[in-house]
Amino acid sequence: MYSAEMAPKEIRGQLGSLFQFFFTLGVAVSYWVDYGAAQHIPSSTRQWRVPVALQLVPGGILGLGMFVTKESTRWLAQRDRHEEALESLIWVRGGDSIEVRMEFQQILAGIEEEERQTAGVTWREYWLPANRYRIFIAVTLQIGAQLTGNTPLAYFSPQVFQAVGAGQNALLLSGFFGVCKVISCAFFLIFLVERIGRRWSLLAGSFLMGTYMFIIAVLTQRYPPVSGGTLTPPAIASLTMVFLEAMTFNISWGPIPWLYMSEIFPTRIREGGIAVGAATQWLFGFTLSQITPAAVNNLGYKAFLMFCCFNWALVLYTWFFIKETKGLSLEEMEILFNAKRTPISILAYRHDDKSSDDGV
Repeated sequence: MYSAEMAPKEIRGQLGSLFQFFFTLGVAVSYWVDYGAAQHIPSSTRQWRVPVALQLVPGGILGLGMFVTKESTRWLAQRDRHEEALESLIWVRGGDSIEVRMEFQQILAGIEEEERQTAGVTWREYWLPANRYRIFIAVTLQIGAQLTGNTPLAYFSPQVFQAVGAGQNALLLSGFFGVCKVISCAFFLIFLVERIGRRWSLLAGSFLMGTYMFIIAVLTQRYPPVSGGTLTPPAIASLTMVFLEAMTFNISWGPIPWLYMSEIFPTRIREGGIAVGAATQWLFGFTLSQITPAAVNNLGYKAFLMFCCFNWALVLYTWFFIKETKGLSLEEMEILFNAKRTPISILAYRHDDKSSDDGV
């Protein structure tokens, strides 16, 4: 939410996607820490105490960083603290300029329009048609991200790798699995997010992940892995599909739901809307984490076929429900999600406006 409110719209997708990038970076580091602990620490409680203790380091850095970070420009402007809001925007943009002043006026105009349209509304504002639709999108996007099957794969990658024939190499392969996730997410936020947009990324990602899951299901059914055996060509092919699925997830359904739900809500309900979406993500992440081990153990190849069906269903969901938000300011989301209302005051302050300073 903070990133979406403070980022220029031209690179908001890249900055928003950094959430997923650092998430996957943390996962990759955890895999290698676990592998190192298993290899070099004798079997004792230290094998789990050391990895858990190391999590204090990034948490501490994040906490200390909050002391040198200014409050969100839009949050301050919404509370009529305009001088502080302008200072915050100048700080995050690295200096004052005409463009920064124009952007600030656009922010003020957007907030004034929102307040004018919804004056006096409390929690019922969440149930206005345009906002209700956005809540629905935030919730279903996060559910969809879990139904792709990637998060359960990340939680139980050693078990999944053993299920497709990795044998004793499962923990080591998990480390490289994490590295692939980081590389693909970095590639996405540097080269793709502001080029292909949100909608097409989700469409292509869900279709490809469904295809990979289908191939894994077929290979696992036709060539069941042998316990304790060496890597066979079908097992290598299945592992390749798992790696490709993880890479595809991190250029589509990994970063996009976080980015998308952080940019579609109006300022007045952005905090609550994102909270609902994030809570949904953790709830269904927990649910899938409980289901996946039993599904892999009891269903075998059918578990991958199940995730295949989920992914291909997400293609239809994206086609019918997801609107493209690439290149739009947060204020212009009101036009996108509520076509009956076209606030001229917002359009007057667009960055690409060609009018003179007097016109502005």
